[in-house]
Amino acid sequence: MSEKNLVAEDLVLTSGHHRVLDGVSLVARSGRMLAVTGSSGSGKTTLLSILGGLVAPTSGSVAYDGGPVGTRSGEPRAGTAFVLQTYGLVPTLTAEENVSIALRAAGAQPGDAIRTALAALDRVGVGDLADRLIQELSGGQLQRVAVARALAAEPDVLLADEPTSELDERNRDLVVAEIRAEAVRGALVVVATHDPEVAALCDDEIHLVDGRAEATVPDMVPTTVDGPGHEFDAFRRPV
Repeated sequence: MSEKNLVAEDLVLTSGHHRVLDGVSLVARSGRMLAVTGSSGSGKTTLLSILGGLVAPTSGSVAYDGGPVGTRSGEPRAGTAFVLQTYGLVPTLTAEENVSIALRAAGAQPGDAIRTALAALDRVGVGDLADRLIQELSGGQLQRVAVARALAAEPDVLLADEPTSELDERNRDLVVAEIRAEAVRGALVVVATHDPEVAALCDDEIHLVDGRAEATVPDMVPTTVDGPGHEFDAFRRPV
């Protein structure tokens, strides 16, 4: 896979009189992992949505390899895969079906789609749950199925929004290792995360505060301010 960049310049997104993003610029490179950090409400999810072509910025520009990141109908460009914070899985389908149906939609033959889906579920430690309905799975299991769906696509751009927030340390490390494997393969990877340990495993980092990118990343300290699941939603300077 040849080296390609995702370049965002002076991104602004407004909602009413509020600037959700305020002049954010970045360069993400193929073969590398870029961490987008910041506390809740800082603009991480919005930034990933713009980078993937799901949301159009109010002003500014974003391009992948010099071309658009989305289609005219508001869909991501072919070759982009998301891990959504809300998972985006179909509850009435099994784990395997949720992965294979995405592959079928991209043109894979049924048998190939099933084999690829099962292999991807195995990569993140939920291969034994392939026949379980999504509605029967825990939050951490759902998160890993969502990651498996993205991995199975072998994308050239992988955008992962809090892909480890529901996971214990062991499964977090497994998922990050598999996401890293995509970067090693040559994919361009952007990970939004509250977890400083996940951020430390990335190659580059952009830190958001109230929709703006800070020039330097602050020291990070554990905090429970944002409630359960955000014990490391630090990204705040120690007092």
